Amino acid sequence: MDYVSALLPPAVMAVFFIGVIRVIVKTQGGANKAKEDAAVDAALARVEGTRQAPANPDA
Repeated sequence: MDYVSALLPPAVMAVFFIGVIRVIVKTQGGANKAKEDAAVDAALARVEGTRQAPANPDA
């Protein structure tokens, strides 16, 4: 019976890992792709805007 308790945690982790991978693959592209791309573009624009701001605000 010790082998069951030894194999149970890795088996449960494997099931959850496979589930996470399936969710990631299913959500790639499709109707959400444009929304995700827009969110990434907005985040990059914010980073670029803060990067181009003057380093010395008193100047």
